[in-house]
Amino acid sequence: MNLARLVDAEISRRSDRDRVQLSMDPYVTVDAVEDQIGRVLSNLLDNAHRHAERLVLVQVRREAGAAELTVTNDGRGVPEADRDRIFDLFARVDTSRSRDLGGTGLGLTIAREITQAHHGTLTVEGTPAGGVRFVLRLPVNAEPDL
Repeated sequence: MNLARLVDAEISRRSDRDRVQLSMDPYVTVDAVEDQIGRVLSNLLDNAHRHAERLVLVQVRREAGAAELTVTNDGRGVPEADRDRIFDLFARVDTSRSRDLGGTGLGLTIAREITQAHHGTLTVEGTPAGGVRFVLRLPVNAEPDL
């Protein structure tokens, strides 16, 4: 499957698409179940929009022999001490928010499990501007899907 096409399709369905900036290599392909990777992307975008102040950036590229999809927001970020914990079931870093305003605490857990089932990794890191970037890495397909 072509990751750029998946991102385009997912963004086109969303009502919050005007807040998304894209930077994509159009020829990054992976051997994956499209619906499942679509679920990962949807969960990452939901999370990014929930925490963004103004903008969400989605990037697709080949990096070090892997397909890399990143979703970055310009929100408050996640303290380094909490970065691995946010993938735990029902984890919520900002305890002041009610569940009515946010997610259930399942999306990132599901996203990581799907990623691992595809022999990939899903990590989180800070950004220089203070936001957060989720990095999905999957084994790249040797043949681009043109």
